[in-house]
Amino acid sequence: MAGRARTIEEFIANMGAGAQLPAPDYKPYEPQDGDVFITCWAKSGTTFMQQMFHQLRTGGDMDFDDISRVVPWDDTGALCNFDMTAPQNADPRGFKSHRDYERLPAGMRYVVTLRDPKETFVSFYRFMDGWHIEPGAIAMEEFLPVWMSGGPGGCDYFTHLLSWYARRKEPDTLLSTYRWAVKNKRAMIERMAKFIGVELTQELADLVDERTTRAFMVEHMDKFDDAMVAQALEEKVGIPAASDSTKVQAEGSDAKTVPAAIAAEIDAMWTERVFPATGHADFASLAAEVDA
Repeated sequence: MAGRARTIEEFIANMGAGAQLPAPDYKPYEPQDGDVFITCWAKSGTTFMQQMFHQLRTGGDMDFDDISRVVPWDDTGALCNFDMTAPQNADPRGFKSHRDYERLPAGMRYVVTLRDPKETFVSFYRFMDGWHIEPGAIAMEEFLPVWMSGGPGGCDYFTHLLSWYARRKEPDTLLSTYRWAVKNKRAMIERMAKFIGVELTQELADLVDERTTRAFMVEHMDKFDDAMVAQALEEKVGIPAASDSTKVQAEGSDAKTVPAAIAAEIDAMWTERVFPATGHADFASLAAEVDA
């Protein structure tokens, strides 16, 4: 088995190898009315939103080994040999994805948080370095192709952002920025509860608020560390499951640490793709509109 990647080429080969192996217990997602997709882009608040959603609909269930077992990750169902039709322990049903609207089933409900692209770059690098990638083997200056992949089943950052920005006023889409959702968490809890049809009491709001803090999620990081994917990658590719796969970092990611050349490339792609479609010259400008 290959083990952790030391080059971009090895990373791509590992992901391809994992996806091609048999999955006899896998059953693909079958849409049901009322389903909710937590479909933020990679490292843009997906786990935070999964936890908020699950705590709201269950009234505080923490009896799981992986948040993506109870809010299943549709993009990795085959990799993890997972039955996407299996009953969930509360309504509405919820699923994780990193996909754009155009590649998800229509007629569902969608929760999306957007994040500054350079922050996602740093967070994605921190996440992959030491898990999928041998620690320090791939420099941040080389990481752009991995970042552009968007994770399993995903799409590039700009395709995702433009897809969901276009749906910002649609009643089936709950859209905010990740930063707004963190800073205005009580308001986000209220919005999500209304969006998914959960009656929000003061007691439930307090519980969900406490269980979506960084401190609580770091304390319980073993539930937010992609355990199912880690196990599958160890069995299929040889990447040690004991590697650091936690998605909950004790400290946030700083966009200022992006290498200057990479920052310039991201800015150029924004100018080419996002500015003509939105009129926003940078993420801060777009975020101000989305969160208004």
